[in-house]
Amino acid sequence: MKPQALPSTQPAKRSPKGRVKSSTVAIYTSVFALLVSVIAIGYRAPEQDVTAASAAPVANASSISADQPAVNDVVANDIAASVAAASNLAIAPNVAERAVSTRVQTQYASSDVTSSISKPTIVQLSTASRNITKYSVVAGDTVDSVAAKYDISADTIKWANNLTTNALAAGSTIDILPRDGIVYTVKAGDTVQSLADKYKADGSLITTYNDLEISGLTAGLKIVIPGAQLPTNERPGYSAPVVRSATGGTYITGYSSGFSNGSTWFIKRGTPNLGSYANGNCTAYAFDRRAELGRPVGQRWGNAGSWATNARSAGYTVNRTPAAGAVIQDSGHVAIVEEVLPNGDLRLSEMNARVSGGGYNIVSGRNLPASQVGQYYYIH
Repeated sequence: MKPQALPSTQPAKRSPKGRVKSSTVAIYTSVFALLVSVIAIGYRAPEQDVTAASAAPVANASSISADQPAVNDVVANDIAASVAAASNLAIAPNVAERAVSTRVQTQYASSDVTSSISKPTIVQLSTASRNITKYSVVAGDTVDSVAAKYDISADTIKWANNLTTNALAAGSTIDILPRDGIVYTVKAGDTVQSLADKYKADGSLITTYNDLEISGLTAGLKIVIPGAQLPTNERPGYSAPVVRSATGGTYITGYSSGFSNGSTWFIKRGTPNLGSYANGNCTAYAFDRRAELGRPVGQRWGNAGSWATNARSAGYTVNRTPAAGAVIQDSGHVAIVEEVLPNGDLRLSEMNARVSGGGYNIVSGRNLPASQVGQYYYIH
């Protein structure tokens, strides 16, 4: 029997196409070993994670998402991308893309956590904070005292309520704006920018404060213009200057009045005359106006020249210091101090004043220069 030939122990030859280069195997092996090393270095046992988490601040622990990549993942992907690129591997673009995605995801998550913890709230606006509230005036209130109570300017209160003086009538109700500015009813043709320019305000603040981003301005809409300044010709009590003509006319400035030289204007005709004073005279009006302000005076103090003496006897404070609501008296005339102006001038209201625009049974207004203020008595 012819013995069979034993199989050859030599490896079969492979075609050049299917041959795997030893250098390629070495590179893949190196990349694999490197990744295993990085992962091994960054690995922490679950018990360590629990300990670390328990030691972390509560705010941070509750804010970090479970999907946020670990820093070790970023390092591992960066190293893999570098090795793949250096070795010119076919998978280098994929590895690089993965590394970039991991890094961006980490940065985004970190930024989001930080902002959720430390981002300050600049302004919190609510419907309530923008509402115009009503205030019931009590005896002794003035525009200045109410303005201080609500931390807004006196002008804001006066402009919102069409007030020409600093005095307030007890029992009346006034509007209180949530911040300094004006109330404005939108007219056809108005734009946010035209209102901002006219009233020296911030257009973006007008839009934001009144929620105009979507609806915009519509005619008839009442809005608050924050920080607005009312032009002089739109302020309460404004009267265009009038000069005396050759045939006579109304004096606004420079006319000799009952107290002193000063500007004057007409307010109204008549007074209820609730006291025991001569009709149409200064004492009748002063009595009524003080009652209106919630600060009544005596019903029988006689002629104007005796008011300071009788007031002092009745326990009223009488001095040379003016204040809103006080009665001002000279030797034969009384009036009401409506406001002490910033420059020290006084704004008065009076009846039967010896001024053009005043006279019997006529209530008129007057600005008394600061230089004359100290000459008179003030009944508080």
